[in-house]
Amino acid sequence: MFLKPAVASGTLIATLLSLPAAADASFERCMGDLRSEAQKHGIKQETFDALTRALEPDRSVLGLLDYQPEFQTPIWDYLAGLVDEERVADGRAMMERWAATLQQVETQYGVDAATIVAVWGVESNFGRNFGKRPLLTSLSTLSCFGRRQSFFRGEFFTTLKIIENGDVDAARLTGSWAGAFGHTQFMPSTFARVAVDFDGDGRRDLVDSIPDALASTANFLIKAGWVSGQPWGHEITLPGDFDFSLAGRHNKRSIAEWVRLGVRRIDGVPLEASTTAAAVLLPAGEGGPAFLVQRNFDALYSYNTAETYALAIAHLSDRLRGSGAFVRPWPTDDPGLSRAERREVQSLLVRLGYAIGEIDGLIGKTSREAIQDVQRANGLEPDGRAGRYMLDVLRRLAGTAEGEES
Repeated sequence: MFLKPAVASGTLIATLLSLPAAADASFERCMGDLRSEAQKHGIKQETFDALTRALEPDRSVLGLLDYQPEFQTPIWDYLAGLVDEERVADGRAMMERWAATLQQVETQYGVDAATIVAVWGVESNFGRNFGKRPLLTSLSTLSCFGRRQSFFRGEFFTTLKIIENGDVDAARLTGSWAGAFGHTQFMPSTFARVAVDFDGDGRRDLVDSIPDALASTANFLIKAGWVSGQPWGHEITLPGDFDFSLAGRHNKRSIAEWVRLGVRRIDGVPLEASTTAAAVLLPAGEGGPAFLVQRNFDALYSYNTAETYALAIAHLSDRLRGSGAFVRPWPTDDPGLSRAERREVQSLLVRLGYAIGEIDGLIGKTSREAIQDVQRANGLEPDGRAGRYMLDVLRRLAGTAEGEES
């Protein structure tokens, strides 16, 4: 659960990032102010002092304030890496392993197992990727520098309260740059509002208790308006004379009205002409797949306020139930890559002599720079993107390099 970006001053962030260590005096002054304010939030002074005494700012988080992949990555790349065969197989294994717990959660909250596991898979790859940044370090830095200091101060104080209450140990609280943590990546304020103790040990623990994390996710969705037993939506076909001005997640009409206008499910199953409100979603414009989305899509959207994110959760949940890929292709001649294919890209770069670090399927700065170098050397646009075309180029180049070596 990450933050939606807003307009920022790149000059201000660059200045903050370049400040020398001596400027940490400003951080110390800020922490003094926070210490005074902490008491108003019910945090004991001894708790604040014990947990902040050794804190030092991490200004690298300031450069991330305006980056969120849901808004900056083509949707075919975004979905290809989040909803691939590897994650579907892992998700089905988790559904089987945690079947009893998921059944109990569904009985109590009314959210189905596939949806909960889909959130888990997208947010932390089933607990494999919590994020490595200490929450107190990131949130104290964001409380003192950059935009939205007031917001991050609230998250910082809430984190201190989580630790003080004994829910999660400070050393276990690592996560994203913005402070999201645990199996399903709650922000601290979200944790305070909806996290539950499902395993009955007296603590709400999203880090070391999978039952707590799964139930807390269901509780979040219910409070966000999830309607038990209702689908998130369907892939659809539109009539040739469809008025595209009617599309958009907020332009809701009854399903009966959409049926009257010629909207049909792409799999041929009739849409029930009901009074249920729904909207036509075109995430890649008129040339890509179209979806009729209902209230549960909005609940998924509220988890991370991005339509691409909600679609990833929705699609993965369908795949976990046994459905296939979207029928209509994305409007691109250079499709995105699965994580296995991204790992192949990295392996091929290493074979070509590039030191890119860990082969993890995450195309970060070092991998993108290596791709750009290959692109320049071969007369290609140096955009650093790892797509199907680039994978084919690397396969050919690595094959040629092997041939020359032999």
